[in-house]
Amino acid sequence: MSDQLTTDPSKPAQRMRAGSMTLTLMPWIVAAIALILMPFIFTSNSALTIMNQMWITVIFALAYNMLLGQGGMLSFGHAVYAGVGGFACMHIMNMSDLFASFPLPVLPIFGGLFGMGLAMIVGAFSTRNAGTVFAMISLGVGELIAACSVIIVAFFGGEEGISGDRTYAMPFFGNEFLQQIDVYYLTSFWVILAAALMYLWSRTPVGRMANAVRDNPERAEFLGYSARWVRFYSFVASGFFAGIAGGLFAINYEILTEENLNTASSGVILLVTFLGGVGFFFGPIIGAIVFTLVQTVLSLQTELWAFYAGSLFVATVMFFPGGLAGLLMMHVPVFKLGNAKQLIQPYFKTLLPAAIGILGVCALVEMTFHYRHASIGDDEMTLFWTTFDSHTLLPWVIAGLVAFVGISIAKRNAPDLKEAWDSANTAGDAS
Repeated sequence: MSDQLTTDPSKPAQRMRAGSMTLTLMPWIVAAIALILMPFIFTSNSALTIMNQMWITVIFALAYNMLLGQGGMLSFGHAVYAGVGGFACMHIMNMSDLFASFPLPVLPIFGGLFGMGLAMIVGAFSTRNAGTVFAMISLGVGELIAACSVIIVAFFGGEEGISGDRTYAMPFFGNEFLQQIDVYYLTSFWVILAAALMYLWSRTPVGRMANAVRDNPERAEFLGYSARWVRFYSFVASGFFAGIAGGLFAINYEILTEENLNTASSGVILLVTFLGGVGFFFGPIIGAIVFTLVQTVLSLQTELWAFYAGSLFVATVMFFPGGLAGLLMMHVPVFKLGNAKQLIQPYFKTLLPAAIGILGVCALVEMTFHYRHASIGDDEMTLFWTTFDSHTLLPWVIAGLVAFVGISIAKRNAPDLKEAWDSANTAGDAS
């Protein structure tokens, strides 16, 4: 009899392991195929740039989630690790002899190493404690390095920043990355690789202990694990992947400024992670995609895009603490019970008028902004493909009625939706 390990599908245990492996790999295969095919659907350079920004934000958000979601460390200055990694990559771009000795896809590794190096220095004293102490230290370090960006001109370039040219790198199989489509596939490769590595990290003993330290550091200490060192290793790993995101940013935009280091950038990634859901690995991915679309697409339509993004964030935190990912996962038991069809009609009767009412509120906000900030004589505005005079009474009445009626109908139907939800989550009601 052979001692070689084989997989026999006829044996239940091995069949279950093979099925589990298939289920584990399937999302990654689907994601890789989707990344390959998307440029054939969205062909413009602007769409490719938006998708590049989206994948960079995904890596950064996943790196941040290693701190907040897995380790319970709230950071207000995590943008500095991505920024320092990006600035380091930009300086390497400007070292013509060194940059010409290796292909461009390798460059993000250098950004990751610089981000990890800074994280090792800061983490040596900041990870002694979690909670408020860590948050305040992260804020102070972020402000310190952001201030250094206009002082240490040799590295950060002052107010003008640092620019470079990615085409000076060694050709990669004859590709000099002149076109945006080439950068897209480079970024797509790194988002799959980085996400897979961070997922594997979450399955390591250190990654699992990070969850334990987050929930109960005293118990982790009792079991023989140092809470400080677990936080330190998670912090360093997060800094590494944040630096990779910074390196990809440098490749995509070929310029970095103080904006890549400041508190606003750190706040944005916090918003993205919370929006997607810190309790789920794929939560930051959803948050990064949604926020990037809001930031890029919606900003082309209205100057108030930041107001809508902030409102979405507040609504998510208030009503769905688990984020958008948590909202999706709430429906998993319903699908397992086979009761999803019970929610179709209640959702339609409640969410549709709610959406219409929200559009009415948005119309009132847009008209108010136009009324207050439009130049003298500029009374006409276009909203929802309709041009009208914002200084007349009729548009305000229509928008107010739409908002009031839509929200009122949604509020009236909300108890029926709750009743249908409770029924759909009951096994005995399955048809």
